[in-house]
Amino acid sequence: MRAEELWKAYCEKENIDIDTPYSAWGFGDAPDQLADLVLKGIKTATASAYDLYFMEGEEEPLPQPGDYSIILDSKDEAICIIQTTKTTVVPFNEVSEEHAYKEGEGDRSLAYWRAVHEEFFTKEFEETKTEFSGQTRILCEEFQVVYDCTTTYQKISSPL
Repeated sequence: MRAEELWKAYCEKENIDIDTPYSAWGFGDAPDQLADLVLKGIKTATASAYDLYFMEGEEEPLPQPGDYSIILDSKDEAICIIQTTKTTVVPFNEVSEEHAYKEGEGDRSLAYWRAVHEEFFTKEFEETKTEFSGQTRILCEEFQVVYDCTTTYQKISSPL
């Protein structure tokens, strides 16, 4: 299912204005595996490089509590809809153990999170010809699944 189709179905079921903004995206280098973790309720958080939201030509609105996102797989097919519940910005080396655990990846430890994300963010920053460090600001985002399209319509929880 395409993102637009999923959004329309969700809005009709939940009586939400179809013009309510949403974004559609896949998770980093492993969209299928990470989307699966979301559907299993293991992954309830994500992280992105705060400063990259403000790069010239890349200006995107920062995620805010209440925002909707459609999670895509590697084929750009819609998997589910999440709603942001919390955002915080911290230096990379201050991301908490709790946040690393909520991201649900690997053994869910902070050490694993740091190793994987340092490699990921380093590559992202190299692409923009900027430098990543332990002081690089990270946008930590928590979310809940509000619509799972991998089964017949299933309202996971009520929106915020």
